[in-house]
Amino acid sequence: MTVISSRYWLREHLFLAWFLAKWIVLGSWVGVLAGSSSAIFLISLDWATATRERLPWLLFFLPLAGAAIGWIYSRFGRDVEGGNNLLLDRIHDPGEAVPWRMAPLIALSTVGTHLFGGSAGREGTAVQMGGSLAGLISKPLRLRAEDRRMVLMSGVSGGFGAVFGTPLAGMVFGLEVLSVGRIRHDAIVPCFTASVVGDLVCRALGIHHHLYPAARGVAITPGLLMWVGLAGVAFGAASLIFSELTHAVAHAVKELVKPAWGRPIVGGALVIALTALVGNRDYLGLSLPMIERSFTPGGVVAWAFLLKIVFTAVTLGSGFKGGEVTPLFAIGASLGSAFATMLGLPVGVFAAVGFVAVFASAANTPLACIFMGIELFGAELAVPIALGCIVSYIVSGHRGIYLSQRLDTPKTSSLGGTVGAPLREARPRH
Repeated sequence: MTVISSRYWLREHLFLAWFLAKWIVLGSWVGVLAGSSSAIFLISLDWATATRERLPWLLFFLPLAGAAIGWIYSRFGRDVEGGNNLLLDRIHDPGEAVPWRMAPLIALSTVGTHLFGGSAGREGTAVQMGGSLAGLISKPLRLRAEDRRMVLMSGVSGGFGAVFGTPLAGMVFGLEVLSVGRIRHDAIVPCFTASVVGDLVCRALGIHHHLYPAARGVAITPGLLMWVGLAGVAFGAASLIFSELTHAVAHAVKELVKPAWGRPIVGGALVIALTALVGNRDYLGLSLPMIERSFTPGGVVAWAFLLKIVFTAVTLGSGFKGGEVTPLFAIGASLGSAFATMLGLPVGVFAAVGFVAVFASAANTPLACIFMGIELFGAELAVPIALGCIVSYIVSGHRGIYLSQRLDTPKTSSLGGTVGAPLREARPRH
């Protein structure tokens, strides 16, 4: 009887009940903010894409749009220009609040980037809106620093889950993206709640997420898994090229063009030149049609993934705003399609694996991407999706698109690395 009573501490369970109720309420509120803002943003983004396709001459105003975005950020948004990396820094060190103006600035500038033809994504915008809006509730509630950290994490999950319609992946992404090799379970309740509520709110407001054809009836054999493992190496290499090229472009443009408003002018002119050189507009914006074609044999050219890498690196590296994730989906799906076509393998399987595996390594979030792959393509492909994400994650090394990620556990002990240091310190110094 004494043993049972010592193991069952009533006070402990009362505290846990309070913790659960508190974070379900706060996570739900964050989810409402993230879901509603993501819905408004996605509607605006659809309008921008449709308008650009209807008025193709808008592309020629991309340098001017970039100059406006650069000037606005240099004038009003210097403290939020770090974007996702700023959010990660604030989560690691929650002493300072995330400025509220991050949400409107990133939303307007991303819509402008897409309206005039920049190659960018949408996840960065949704995550930044979710994080900054979540931060608004911290001050009036007088939350402790630890609670502010968890609120920001739930904002990241809410924005991610809402914008892609993948609530489980959104939950894990908010827990996993902070550090390489570590998941923060202490925020699992608010991150799960915010991601689920955000997705429900976004759908209730009329958002229908894009659906991709999934491979059905494919036998998972040792031979197929061998090829998936080899493809994972290619996916990791592609993400590494994307990350390093984007960072290199950003560094080069800052060195060559000192005024912040002048850098997107150069990037916009390069995007126009690249479009003329390629002869089509497949690589502008989100490239959703290209992603969809990647699931059919012969739907994309073999070098489509390289062109999307270049278009997106130039766009984001020169100072335009938006996310990296949807372009990474396009890079991975088109590379998987080319790999399968070349070897006579099931195109749909490899496009689906590449869709999430390139993002898994670029963001160092393999578990979130495994969940995303299952949510998008079904549990039938769970094993090849997991294999592709894991191999790609390992191959990419200690590199990635989020330089504020902290290195918690090196991908291999022989590789080493300074535990607790951000990834930016793992990069060669210029």
